[in-house]
This record gives sequence, C-alpha cells and structure tokens, in this order.
Amino acid sequence: MPYHTKKKDKPKMIIVIKKKDTKMKPKKELSKVQKDLMKEHKEHHTKKHMDMMKKAMLAGECFQSAHAIAMRKVGR
Repeated sequence: MPYHTKKKDKPKMIIVIKKKDTKMKPKKELSKVQKDLMKEHKEHHTKKHMDMMKKAMLAGECFQSAHAIAMRKVGR
C-alpha cells in the first residue's frame, strides 16, 4: 500500500538501542571501594591472579569482569 493513499501510515522509525559498554575509562589507580574488595579477595587467590585483576581494572574493566578475565587466563 503506497504512503500517499487515504491513511497517513508512514513507516515507523526503528529505534536502535546500543548496548552499554561495560568498559570504563582507564585509570591511574584503583578507587577506595575497589581496594577494599581486592583486600578481601586476596585471601583466596594467588598474586598472579591479583596482578591480572588489577591490570584489567586499571584498563577500565569492572571487578566482576576483571575476575572472570583473571580466572580464564591465570586461574586461581
């Protein structure tokens, strides 16, 4: 049905919702909350794991995604 007939049914706009980027801006040091979480987390994981997490968090990853990255690459 053409657009110029009786009804004024124009094609509706398609709204594209972009997925929010989980990465934040790179930082020079961890926030106080992140430092506190890392202190508690340190009891259960190796230094290599913790260093990998810190590196990921400074690059802009959140705590949970940094932990997942460290678990995949380094392990416990």
